Amino acid sequence: MKRAYNFNAGPAALPEAVLQKANTEWLNFQNSGMSVLELSHRSRLYSDIHQQAQSLLRELLDIPDEYEVLFLQGGASLQFSMVPMNLLAEGKTASYVLTGVWSEKALAEAKKIGSVSVAASAKESGYRTIPASGQLAYSENCAYLHITSNNTIYGTQWHDFPKTSDIPLVADMSSDLLSKVIDVKQFGLIYAGAQKNLGPSGVTVVIIRKDLINSHLDNLPVMMQYSTHSKARSLYNTPPTFAIYMLLLVLQWTKEQGGIPAIQQKNEEKAKLIYDAIDGSDGFYQGHADAGYRSKMNITFTLPTQELTEQFLKQAEAAGFVGLAGHRSVGGCRASTYNAVPYEHCQELTRFMEQFHHSTAKLLLNEQAK
Repeated sequence: MKRAYNFNAGPAALPEAVLQKANTEWLNFQNSGMSVLELSHRSRLYSDIHQQAQSLLRELLDIPDEYEVLFLQGGASLQFSMVPMNLLAEGKTASYVLTGVWSEKALAEAKKIGSVSVAASAKESGYRTIPASGQLAYSENCAYLHITSNNTIYGTQWHDFPKTSDIPLVADMSSDLLSKVIDVKQFGLIYAGAQKNLGPSGVTVVIIRKDLINSHLDNLPVMMQYSTHSKARSLYNTPPTFAIYMLLLVLQWTKEQGGIPAIQQKNEEKAKLIYDAIDGSDGFYQGHADAGYRSKMNITFTLPTQELTEQFLKQAEAAGFVGLAGHRSVGGCRASTYNAVPYEHCQELTRFMEQFHHSTAKLLLNEQAK
């Protein structure tokens, strides 16, 4: 079978080696006579998977002991509510930096919980930029500052995180966690839906500083308290066992690639290929994000007309490319080059982009000659 050139924004490509490994264990995991899907979450076999996934994530991200690693459900969207429910105390205000749709959604949920403010916004620029740290205006009695580290729809990314001193920095890293080296100690809480770089959909990773886990929130439903999941090692209820198993395989693959520094270098090389194709097209392809804020994960661009965009996407699909249509809210095109997308697939995409550009230019010249 020929693998598709998968540039989906999420759920996204998984490493082929991971899929092959899961396939060999599909029916009989470690001679148990059962699939991982059938294991009890209280069994020794699954407990080993769970513990290994947490330990390896700690190793790869160099997570200090003063942080808890949780495996939750509900995606990043549930974290939009859980974060303020657990961290936004009465008399405090949470500050949000708006850099796209997902930060807007996070802010909207926090408004339902307590007092919020907008520390800065890139909306007036059409979300082409990221606000500079010096532009951030924290609210009085700030409970935390929330950012979205990478913006899948508009194709922008934080390349330097704001220094917040004693104010906890909270980051939605759903689309770039594990893609580059970060200093976890700079954050109070990180959350990420797994379906971009970490594994399949179904599990959400939360990395939270232990002093931010409040065990006296009796007014909250049990499942909405970080303390519940911390005390139970993310086993309070039945976890998404297969998704966590796949997360473990992806983490093992990441380590085999040379860890996050090696992955980051590959991601930069892949993104450069496509951005070079955009910049070298004499304006035929136009990147949405300003150059200094471009995402290494989601490369967004437009063509001169909607008709050309439709032709591009149609021909790309026929050539084996998947997931190149931009988000429905903004249109255009988007290539998501997450960790598991091979360099060779990005090469093929740039070749296709160049060929489409040249063939379109030749057609226009012929029409003008007539």
